Amino acid sequence: MQNEEGQNMDLYIPRKCSATNRLITSKDHASVQINVGHVDQTGRYTGQFSTFALCGFVRAQGDADSALDRLWQKKKAEVRQQ
Repeated sequence: MQNEEGQNMDLYIPRKCSATNRLITSKDHASVQINVGHVDQTGRYTGQFSTFALCGFVRAQGDADSALDRLWQKKKAEVRQQ
């Protein structure tokens, strides 16, 4: 919902799981959001990061490690990381 000035006025904006595209509800207390920092060729942090959200279902199944690895490998090619 937006007001006349175009500002977002919602109290809660739901997120989607990066691994399964499930909606992460406000009651999913097992969900996490992880920021993975980007580094340059020398290994220094560039100030940029990629954000991944994992729902509680993925974590409960024990697939969070493999899902995060798969998501980062896909994203790494886009941001040209090593």
